[in-house]
Amino acid sequence: MIVGILKEIKSEENRVSMTSAGVEVMKQNGHTVLVEKNAGTGSGFEDSVYAEHGAEIVDTAKEIFDRADMVMHVKEPLPPEYDLIRENQIVFTYLHLAAAEELTHALIKSKAVCIAYETIQKEDRSLPLLTPMSEVAGRMAIQQGAKYLEMAQGGHGILLGGVPGVDPGMVVIIGGGIVGTNAAKMACGLGAKVYVLDMNLDRLRYLSDVMPANCFLLMSSPATLRDLVTRADVVVGAVLIPGAKAPRLVTREMVKTMKKGSVLVDVAIDQGGCFETSKATTHSDPIYTVDGVVHYCVANMPGGVAKTSTLALTNATLPYAVEIANKGWRKAMRQNKEIKLGANVVNGRVTYKGVSDAFDMEYVNIDSLL
Repeated sequence: MIVGILKEIKSEENRVSMTSAGVEVMKQNGHTVLVEKNAGTGSGFEDSVYAEHGAEIVDTAKEIFDRADMVMHVKEPLPPEYDLIRENQIVFTYLHLAAAEELTHALIKSKAVCIAYETIQKEDRSLPLLTPMSEVAGRMAIQQGAKYLEMAQGGHGILLGGVPGVDPGMVVIIGGGIVGTNAAKMACGLGAKVYVLDMNLDRLRYLSDVMPANCFLLMSSPATLRDLVTRADVVVGAVLIPGAKAPRLVTREMVKTMKKGSVLVDVAIDQGGCFETSKATTHSDPIYTVDGVVHYCVANMPGGVAKTSTLALTNATLPYAVEIANKGWRKAMRQNKEIKLGANVVNGRVTYKGVSDAFDMEYVNIDSLL
């Protein structure tokens, strides 16, 4: 199979979908790898290193789309790429379609085989290709929240960890999954008073066993959330429904009750966001203020630490990419239920229920296309 590694074109996205070491593994499995010129530069992987590991360096994205059987990205295709995607071409990347109707229609029109990193799922319901970026984003959420509490950044001047004789800051994390757990680890490590809310009692019991004494686990409810946000210095939105739009849990009315200069970090913004006042921002213009509350809603947070993110992402995606390339997408899906769950749009049909529900589109079971 010919596999194409594209340069990211989303604003300030420096990650790349495969490292040079990944290229070597693909070559060992008998595949040709095309890498778009300068695709890995932002992550510290120069063209010369890719070439040393067996990649063919290609000047344009168009040539990769024209030649490759499978194209790999980190972020979703953007409008300049829509018409380059070919019928039956495999597009393997983060898609987040439930929050992107225009992209969904474009992929339906292309009749490509669109496999989403974020909906590949193991039997235990874990999301192996979302996990590494969720770990990065959760840790970054506290780093950014702490920064924007500084008065020069629009915050109200609270040091999250406090100092002897002074109360620490208070962090509220909505969701106790991978993002929430990693955010809680960072916030607790700084010495903040941390509340983690979740709807799953078993998850709360587990976190109670492993988190330090400054982490408090609570069953999530609207009443509990309404109370906590009024006292919070940082609120992290870390709620995910795989393949579906994120629920809006913090309303505009709740935001109005928050302390001026407190910070909201919406890690769920890729899936539409879990704060009613959220709108996607970028690394160069990361924040805005609503009712005196600072909002950090960068849609590609891990892109800010591109080298760490690229290494972590390749560790997770490469085994699946190799299996798809070795077997072809149909055989790979028939033999691996995890990959089958990644099918979002195939040959012009919506094959993921969360996407069809989001836009009231016809849903087609992927089994009927295999």
